[in-house]
Amino acid sequence: MPLSRNLLSRNVTARLAVGAAVASVLVLTGCGRSAEPASSAASANVDDGSATGTVELWAPDGDATVLDDVLASFKEDNPDLDLQITLVPADEYTTKLQSAVAAGGGPDVAQLYTESQAQFTVGGAFAPVPEGLVDSDSFFPGAWESGVVDGVAYSVPWYAYTYALVYRSDFARAGGVEAPATWDDVVPFFEGLQDGGADKGLGADVGWDVYNGQDVTQYLWQAGGRPMSDDGTEWTLDTPEMVDALTYNESFFTSGIADPDAPGFLDAQPYFVEGKTGAMMTGPWVIGQLDDVAGEEGWTQEHVATAVLPGDAGGGVGAIAGGSWGVLADSDNADASWKVLRHLAAPETQVAQYEAGASLPAVRSAWEDPAIADQPLLDAFFEQLENTETYPQVQTWAQIATQLGVEMEAVAKGSQTPEQAATAIQSFAESLGTGE
Repeated sequence: MPLSRNLLSRNVTARLAVGAAVASVLVLTGCGRSAEPASSAASANVDDGSATGTVELWAPDGDATVLDDVLASFKEDNPDLDLQITLVPADEYTTKLQSAVAAGGGPDVAQLYTESQAQFTVGGAFAPVPEGLVDSDSFFPGAWESGVVDGVAYSVPWYAYTYALVYRSDFARAGGVEAPATWDDVVPFFEGLQDGGADKGLGADVGWDVYNGQDVTQYLWQAGGRPMSDDGTEWTLDTPEMVDALTYNESFFTSGIADPDAPGFLDAQPYFVEGKTGAMMTGPWVIGQLDDVAGEEGWTQEHVATAVLPGDAGGGVGAIAGGSWGVLADSDNADASWKVLRHLAAPETQVAQYEAGASLPAVRSAWEDPAIADQPLLDAFFEQLENTETYPQVQTWAQIATQLGVEMEAVAKGSQTPEQAATAIQSFAESLGTGE
C-alpha cells in the first residue's frame, strides 16, 4: 500500500507542534509533580489478563486519527475497557499537555514526539516502562534510547522516521553521477544533477528553524562530533567538528547548488517534480505523495531514487524522530494503560498502523511485512534508521536547536562565519543550560 497522501499536512502540523514546544518549554517539576523520578515500583510487571476500567489517551491529530480502526481488535478482545481517545490539534498539543501535566490533570496515556520528549520524561511526570512489557531490542536503537533517562525507559516507541537522500534518478543518469557516499562527493553529485537537467541540485530546507538546527546536528555527528558531553552535563557546540558541520552546510549555497531563500517547506515537492531542484534530504512521507504532486501515477517509480545520507569522519549518521507513548505517573489505571501500549508496540499492530495511516514502524520486524518490504524506495530509510543518533534528551534542546537554525541562516547568507556561529550557539546553550 502506498504511503498516505496527507502526510505533508501532517508534517506541517508536526513542525507547528514542536514550535509550540520551543515557545513554551515548561519545567514540570515543582508544578504539581514530584522533582524525583517516578519509582520503578510505580510500574509493576503487567500481566497478560484483560484490560479493564477507563483509559484516557491523548494524541495530536495526524498519525493518531486512525487509532480507532487500528485498536478495534484490541477493544473487541477487552470488552470491559473504556478507551477514550482525545485528538488535539497538533499546533496546540504540546502546550495543552504541558499545562495538564503541570496541573496534575493529564490523561492516562499521552503521545510524545520522539525527538523532543525529554521535556516530559525528565522530572517524574511519566512512569517508568514496566520490566518485560516490551523487548527493547525489537526497536530501532535510537527510537528506544530517546525515551531513556538515567538508564530508565519512560516511553514505548510507536512509529519512527529519519531523513534520507531523495533524488531525481533521471537527472542522475543524464548527468552521469551516482548517489554520494561521503561529503567530498556531495557537491559534485548535486552539480551532476544540474548537468542532468535540474535548475538547482539540492532543494535545501530554508525554514531556518528548529528543523535546520536538527539538520546541522546530524552533520555534526557525521563530522565525528557530539552536541553534548557523554555525561550530558556540558554543551560541546563550539568545536572543530561543529565548524566542519556548519561549513558543510554553507557549501550547499556557496557552491551554487542550493538557494538560501527557496524553496520554502510547502514548495519543496513541487520544485522537485518540476525539476527546479534535483534532490531533497527529507523523510519517507514524500515517497507516497510525489505521484499526486506530478498528477501522474507511476511518476515516482520512473523518476525517483533514494540513498542513505553521505558522511564524513563520523560516517553517514542520521537522527531518529517519530512518535512514542508514555503513561503518566499519576494515572488511575496504569495496568490497563500499559496493556494498550504493549498492543501498540506489537509488530502486527504497527503494520496495521502503517496500512491505515502510513506511519512507519519503530519495530524492525514489522518492516518485513510485504506492505512495506515491497517498496524499494523505503529501503534507504530502513538502512538509515539502523544508523541514527538521538538528539540531546534535555528540556532546553528545542530552544537551542531553534537558535542554531538562526545561526545557520547567518552563515548561509554570508553575514557570519562558521567559527562565529559555533561560538554564538555555544554561548546561547550555556546560558540556558539543560533545564534541570
